[in-house]
Amino acid sequence: MIVQSEIKKWGNSLALRITTAMAELPQFKDGTKIVVEANKEGLIIKPASKQVKKLKLPYTEQALIQGMTPYNAHADELATLSSKEIEA
Repeated sequence: MIVQSEIKKWGNSLALRITTAMAELPQFKDGTKIVVEANKEGLIIKPASKQVKKLKLPYTEQALIQGMTPYNAHADELATLSSKEIEA
């Protein structure tokens, strides 16, 4: 099956809506765990198998923030909300 669709903005990310017709053949359901392979030609989306290992990142969050202070984190440069943002 070949379906033409459109990538849309979703918050700060991009999203692709998987229609019912697109989800039927691979038997995707709400909550289906998937693996996404990205290359220069596009994306391949497959159901995750039990053997797929979670990506092990080289640093932990704790290691990344070790030694961080309000000064070196530039906390004084955080944006403040405008009145229009507060009303929303």
